[in-house]
Amino acid sequence: LSVGEQQRVEILKALYRGAALLVLDEPTAVLTPQEVDDLFITLRRMAAEGHALIFISHKLHEVLAISQRVTVLRDGRVVGTRPTAGATKTELAQMMVGRPVILQYEKTPLNMGEVLLKIENLVVRGDRGTDALKGVSLEVHSGEILGLAGVSGNGQRELAEALAGLRPVKSGRIILNGVDVTHASPSVRIANGQSYIPEERMKDGAIKDFSVADNFILEDHAKPPFSSRTFLNFRSIRQVSERLIQEFNVKTPTIDTPIKNLSGGNIQKMILARELSRRPKVLIASQPTRGVDIGASEYIHQRLLEQRQAGTATLLISEDLDEIRALSDRIAVIYEGEIVGIVDGKTATTEELGLMMAGIRDKTKA
Repeated sequence: LSVGEQQRVEILKALYRGAALLVLDEPTAVLTPQEVDDLFITLRRMAAEGHALIFISHKLHEVLAISQRVTVLRDGRVVGTRPTAGATKTELAQMMVGRPVILQYEKTPLNMGEVLLKIENLVVRGDRGTDALKGVSLEVHSGEILGLAGVSGNGQRELAEALAGLRPVKSGRIILNGVDVTHASPSVRIANGQSYIPEERMKDGAIKDFSVADNFILEDHAKPPFSSRTFLNFRSIRQVSERLIQEFNVKTPTIDTPIKNLSGGNIQKMILARELSRRPKVLIASQPTRGVDIGASEYIHQRLLEQRQAGTATLLISEDLDEIRALSDRIAVIYEGEIVGIVDGKTATTEELGLMMAGIRDKTKA
């Protein structure tokens, strides 16, 4: 089962047992908006019947919608507790990170250019041996963010891995910057202007026992300025690493610190720094803010918007509908390996996207 399917099973098990105390850790992360509404009806009924519920979430609007009291933790310590009535998302976000946080972004006018990433009728097998993608077709233009929304386990991971060259393509084509890279290696895709922020950062994005500096030069260690012929240029590696640490605000004791000793948010910023330092023409960002705090999420979002302004074609794959709606110019929805619709990011509603995430096709083309 996928992570999302496993989580849904756990929710059902807990509800079925009629637990007196129910602790829910990010229970809505893999649910459609309509499924969230149904879950909240059940939770309110349980609370009314005398059950105690602890609802752990980074989605501030859900916390405000379901709870009577909210407690904020930061760095393992209780920052404060507030009655939900009267609390605001802005107040809670500031308590979470210790400074004001931007929750709504002002995007520059869309300047959509040529198609830099074209996916044609892509069919890809999943880990179970069946087709995880069933004829997916998408186009991503320069200067736009195309969001891909969907409940976990509907082919998002397989699509990202196929685009990155980490999973073989059964049929269809991937055209990157005018070049057919359907069966090309990751290095060929990088050479043609693609960068990739993977879903599982410690599996596909970093080597945990390598230092911060070593992880900065992954994929580029054999290229100038990091090497000359067969020898590494340690001075250049140090200079570039220190510059990226400053530029992307990566908090690390030294560049020689093992990457596994950094927080999730700083590991993600390191990966972001490495991938964006190549000045990509196409960026595949798969779950870029999963498992990071709201402050790191804000930083990553701002960087993605900067790439949009610089003319990068960005495919944003995320199960966080708030993230998709805040950043995307167009939103495609995937269900059971198929694109069920593409809508305008400005006009799409949560209800509309939720129905599409449940497999109800939308006839609108944006």
